[in-house]
Amino acid sequence: MDTKIWLSSPHMGGGEMKYIQQAFDENWVAPLGPNVNGFEQDLEDFLQNGAHVAALSSGTGALHLALVLLDVHAHDEVICQSLTFSASANPIKYLNANALFVDSERDTWNLCPNAVEDAIKKRLKTGKKPKAIIAVDLYGMPYKINDLRSISKRYEIPIIEDAAEALGSTFKGKKCGTFGDISILSFNGNKIITTSGGGALIVKKKEYKKKAVFLSTQARDDAPHYEHTNLGYNYRMSNICAGIGRGQMEVINDRVAQRRANHDFYEDLFQEIPGVTVLKEPNGDYFSNRWLSVITIDPQSAYLTREELRLALHQENIESRPIWKPMHLQPVFKKERYYGGKIAESIFNNGLCLPSGSNLTDDDRSRIAENILNTFKKVMV
Repeated sequence: MDTKIWLSSPHMGGGEMKYIQQAFDENWVAPLGPNVNGFEQDLEDFLQNGAHVAALSSGTGALHLALVLLDVHAHDEVICQSLTFSASANPIKYLNANALFVDSERDTWNLCPNAVEDAIKKRLKTGKKPKAIIAVDLYGMPYKINDLRSISKRYEIPIIEDAAEALGSTFKGKKCGTFGDISILSFNGNKIITTSGGGALIVKKKEYKKKAVFLSTQARDDAPHYEHTNLGYNYRMSNICAGIGRGQMEVINDRVAQRRANHDFYEDLFQEIPGVTVLKEPNGDYFSNRWLSVITIDPQSAYLTREELRLALHQENIESRPIWKPMHLQPVFKKERYYGGKIAESIFNNGLCLPSGSNLTDDDRSRIAENILNTFKKVMV
């Protein structure tokens, strides 16, 4: 069988080892050190817009801390995009708060502003005001920034931008990861850059970063002994992992360009195939890093379901994956409220993520194209 083509595998840039070796040479094998400081500075320089960055052990941990910083407690309510990975929603339950899941809109597949406002109004009528809105830049596509910010200001509800998948994406030239009152990134192994595991919290005020670092290092008070007046977490990034991140930041622009080239390849491939729609930017204000190239398939026009295409690719050792299953349909969240229609559900039922790694070769793309075209030819005969 041919070698496996992965959906999105790690892609080293070549510069990582010098930072890792430096950490070993200086014995900085700890959740602090020059690589952590340097990685945070690299991210701040890249994001700009007054970003202050705290490097953490995961994007999930960053989301958890974001909720803590926004004073979310048990029985509070947090609006969360339903069409997302479970890590966007799990931290709400860590705090015993309640998730209010909201539908998507079709332009970006992200939070539907109308459904968000409807959810807020309905909760206000019961005397409950949501504490925060978690807006996701799904698959690297920015959400409707201006519409959500307008709602946030109108009702005085802060936004947490889940930019886990969107490093390198922009809206009107401004980097994703800087649009929330607090934002987060992920550097998991499948992301556009990786630290093997890791994430970051992005804030606008330096004192918020100081508090985030304090909480992420077990909230140890300034005392000669171990004194704790706050609940702390073990969420700081290791100096070794941060060294990988420093090397990865040297090639971030190349990685974005390579992912976007994959997307162009799929747009060309599906141009003549009926019933297949490739998700692309709604207009020139949006610039997606194309972390994953995603499609929807209309079975009636394509004579093929997304699952049939996925299985055909799987048979040829090519990984593809259904779109995230919406959170309001997940058994673990069955008791949570949901607002909106069936757009997220429809995208899940008909959507497929295609191999999108920045390390895809021309031979990989040729093999993908050949197998996709052959699969559709069989049903069009």
